[in-house]
Amino acid sequence: MTGETRLSEVVPAALAGERLDRVTAMATGLPRSEVVRLLTAGAVTVDGEVVTARARRLVEGETIDIRLPAPADHSPAPDPSVPVDVVLEDRWLLVVDKRAGQVVHPGAGNPGGTLVNGLLARYPAMRAAGDPDRPGIVHRLDKGTSGLMIVALSAESHEALTTLMAARAVDRRYLALVAGRVEAGGGVVDAPLGRSSRQPTRMAVSVAGREARTRYEVLERLAGVSLLECKLETGRTHQIRVHLAAIGHPVVGDQRYGARTGRGAGRPFLHAHRIGFDHPFTGERIELSSPLPEDLAAHLDRLRRG
Repeated sequence: MTGETRLSEVVPAALAGERLDRVTAMATGLPRSEVVRLLTAGAVTVDGEVVTARARRLVEGETIDIRLPAPADHSPAPDPSVPVDVVLEDRWLLVVDKRAGQVVHPGAGNPGGTLVNGLLARYPAMRAAGDPDRPGIVHRLDKGTSGLMIVALSAESHEALTTLMAARAVDRRYLALVAGRVEAGGGVVDAPLGRSSRQPTRMAVSVAGREARTRYEVLERLAGVSLLECKLETGRTHQIRVHLAAIGHPVVGDQRYGARTGRGAGRPFLHAHRIGFDHPFTGERIELSSPLPEDLAAHLDRLRRG
């Protein structure tokens, strides 16, 4: 087997008389079900003879040889069919304009067809940039959220960009249409976020959560809704969506966090429209913007017309 691992153990006196499957499990750390598969496949020998009987009793001084197959490669595969909209590109990094409905990287329920799969088809060297399960990714947008994202193209740039993000030196701003009339001209939601104890796939305000701050400014008020610009001061999962719902103004179209108003555009009205940072290698100030996608712009126009 290519890439396989081989283990060899001499049976000590303390294990004499023990079953082969138990000793194999002890030697490999594998569960019994996996050990049975190894034995059935002829991957275990005792003194050079293949043994498939798991109940076979061992004798002191016998040598057990075990062939362990190489672990399955679950790293993302390149997929040139996935659309990638590049706004800025240099030798170190990209800024892309992610489409709504596009998942950023493979995970449970999304093994392929993600932004990362599309990026790897165009920039294969980025496979070395950070986590092999999500190469190049230094921050994320939710599936239903569109807009600007920075992507690292090398291990060096991944480290530098991660440092920028940790230092909160990346200015990320979103347009959000929320339910209700937001009376104050602006404000800050400062509330820690953690996994919901009732529904682990949801985030919630929690005293045991991690620090989270979202600054917002009202740009426009319409009948029953308000258009906000939100600035992330931290970057927690679903942060804007949870924070705005917590102050009674959930994002329009966000079924998960409570905006069942019927005024949505078929997805959460949330778009990462501006990003700014000092380039970690050139020192140049980068300021980029992305207009509202057609679906959100059309929906907002309908509301303005009443």
